Amino acid sequence: MAEVKPLKITETVLRDGPQSLVATRMRVQDMIPVLEKLDDVGYHAIEAWGGATFDACLRFLDEDPWSRLRILRHRMPKTPIQMLLRGQNLLGYNHYADDIVSEFIKKSVENGVSIIRVFDALNDTRNLETSFRAGKEAGAHMQGALVYTTSPYHKPQDFLQLAKEMVQMGADSICIKDMAGLLTPYAAETLVKQLKKELEVPLELHNHCTTGLGHMTALKAAEAGVDIIDTALSPFSGTTSQPSTEAMVATVAEGPRSTGLDLMQLNELAEYFSGVKTKIIHEFHVNANFDLNPKVLIYQIPGGMLSNLRNQMAGMGIEDKLDDVLKEMPQVRKDLGYPPLVTPTSQIVGSMAVMNVAMGRYKMIPREVKELIRGRYGKTPGPINQEVKKQAIGDEPVIDHRPADDIKPQLFAMRDRLDEAGFPGLSTEDVLSYALFPEVALSYFRSHR
Repeated sequence: MAEVKPLKITETVLRDGPQSLVATRMRVQDMIPVLEKLDDVGYHAIEAWGGATFDACLRFLDEDPWSRLRILRHRMPKTPIQMLLRGQNLLGYNHYADDIVSEFIKKSVENGVSIIRVFDALNDTRNLETSFRAGKEAGAHMQGALVYTTSPYHKPQDFLQLAKEMVQMGADSICIKDMAGLLTPYAAETLVKQLKKELEVPLELHNHCTTGLGHMTALKAAEAGVDIIDTALSPFSGTTSQPSTEAMVATVAEGPRSTGLDLMQLNELAEYFSGVKTKIIHEFHVNANFDLNPKVLIYQIPGGMLSNLRNQMAGMGIEDKLDDVLKEMPQVRKDLGYPPLVTPTSQIVGSMAVMNVAMGRYKMIPREVKELIRGRYGKTPGPINQEVKKQAIGDEPVIDHRPADDIKPQLFAMRDRLDEAGFPGLSTEDVLSYALFPEVALSYFRSHR
């Protein structure tokens, strides 16, 4: 019988917690007073970079994301810093050339990242090849993430095959990434047991509480043998965020998977972050009150996407037709080959559903939908509806190769553009910031360089 090991915790209070609840508006100044205390908790890792933090630092917080990373590393020398990366998309919304991807990962590790969780919105491993190769060369722990969803093309066996491909590519661990809270407790038990039986690398669960299932799912995953779970200290947990760190530590404390973490220590940190949350809400006027939404189990819309849909529909004068759009989403998703709904596919499917309700089905098709059908984002899990394909791109060919093979090297061109814009001699990190978010980065450079 396998040895029962303590459940490990990855803390998300510095990244996905605030991204999910307060639109990533936490400043590094708000983190600094407790970084040493976070470092002393005994977490497996602290997820503190990647995702939307890079964009938010430059766009909203007047911060250099690279400087933030160096501060975090300096003040948390003991605990691995983890980041979230969208494969060939990096932290943006389009595919970048291989030289940009490789250099970005190299610099991320040099500046303080130890663990890189990498995923592709379509679970197309071709879009992860460069990330895995660059991460391994840089000495990072590379974690492959299975983007969890449900469809005829997303069964436990499909996820197992995907995980095996990632391990062959060099994955040091595997994460079940349940971004919409769709993973039910017993489905988690089944999936974790199957993956643990077949894989020899550690297994982690990242889930959200949007549907009300988060804590129960995390517990069943722990009982089934998952090695690590993602949690957030209570002020930044629940609803569209992760399960509460204190609650999960207390839940398993009297059983064989006890984490060994100190609840008093966690409560002290939670009190501090409660004040930070109040400050962010007042300063940025963000709405941090979200209701549990079991409807997501039917429509599969990630929690943060609902507000975006409402805003988009209000701008079109059809805010009263939200229910129609929610019902249209599953049909559009089916038509487009059952992509998991995560950035950027959630935005692509959502916009198409809104247009279908507003203008008639596929009367107007956005460029991003056409690119998805052309294969420019990768291979969809299921087949594209042939009538929709005909309407969108006619007889144009669909690519069957790795999309990034069509992108020429970009790094030197980006440096040349910065020289022309009056910013010669910037660091490679600054060039990478510009490559991902050109206009936002230029605006930051005008003030700080």
